Amino acid sequence: MAEEKKSDKQINIELGAEVAEGTYSNLAIITHSHTEFVIDFVRLMPGVPKAKVKSRVVLTPQHAKRLMNALRENIAKFESVHGPIKEIKGPGLPMNLGGPTAQA
Repeated sequence: MAEEKKSDKQINIELGAEVAEGTYSNLAIITHSHTEFVIDFVRLMPGVPKAKVKSRVVLTPQHAKRLMNALRENIAKFESVHGPIKEIKGPGLPMNLGGPTAQA
């Protein structure tokens, strides 16, 4: 009977091939209302003044807080193995990411 209860709580999560490839992002823009948090993941390219949102995730405030706690926990685990993650203080937006300035 314990096995039945255990299997009832399992969730099968399917990861399709396209999603499994992932989407690279080097900027996240977070906005919120009283009912939801919206995280837009953006990819900035060197020397390109325009960037596209590559993915948008909408969360309830409760799930946003769970995500924050899960990230905090996983960063602590990562740093315990690999050492502190260096934070690079750089210029605000717009930035050119070290690439050449775009010219017409």
